[in-house]
This record gives sequence, structure tokens and C-alpha cells, in this order.
Amino acid sequence: MTNVIFLHEPALSAAEFTDVLQRSGLAERRPVANPDRIERMLLNADLLITARLRGQLIGVARALTDFSYACYLSDLAVDKTHQRLGRELLARTHAAAGPDTTLILLAAPAAVDYYPHLGMTNHPSCWTLPGTARSPTLPATGL
Repeated sequence: MTNVIFLHEPALSAAEFTDVLQRSGLAERRPVANPDRIERMLLNADLLITARLRGQLIGVARALTDFSYACYLSDLAVDKTHQRLGRELLARTHAAAGPDTTLILLAAPAAVDYYPHLGMTNHPSCWTLPGTARSPTLPATGL
């Protein structure tokens, strides 16, 4: 990790974010073909912690948090050639969100064995409801 610079980078560009998603392997589960949606994902994130090597983005942690109780780490993307950065991005994200927050993430299938090594525990009662972009048959709520 020598010479890697970690930053809080709220103005991260959609192009750089998409590029690191592709180099990390997360692009297959993110809407990278929809730049407007990627832009909204960045604009509405509470925390964007980046890792750069000689100016190039090589890792990013994107999180939503109340800075008090919970921090949802929605993306932890690290260029496949720099995989050792995940632990540091996770630690810096947790520190920025606040020491009293619980860090929450949904692991990519290929990464389920990675997070226990970082001290994270599996939570058996997580539930998801897909957005309408992925589930067009979801009934309207009438709200």
C-alpha cells in the first residue's frame, strides 16, 4: 500500500467510478450501462472514500449512513491488481461514518468468504426487495 493515497472524494466522477467497477469485477452487478443512474448513485452517497495510486483511482468505498447508528457500504470496489486495499477502505469508511455505527454490506457472491477475514460477521436475517428496474412485475403500492 506504499504510495496509495486515501481520500474522502464526494465529487468522484461517474466515469472514474465506472472504470474502477469494471476493473474490480463489480460492473456485472451495477448499472454501468446507465451513466445517469451511476451519477445519481454518486450524488446521493454520504461517503465516498477513494484509493489512488499515482493519481489513478484503484479503489472506492461508497456508503450511505446516518453517521450515528448505521452505515450501509453499498460498494467496495478494488481494482483486481490491488486487492489488498479492501481492508483499509473498509476501516476508513467505518471511521468516517463514526465509531458507533454498525457497518452493513451485502457481499458479492464471489466475496462471501472475504469479509469474515476482516472481522465482519454474517447476519442471517437480511432481506431485500428488488427495485422495479429489475422486477417489473412488482405491484404498485398506491403511495
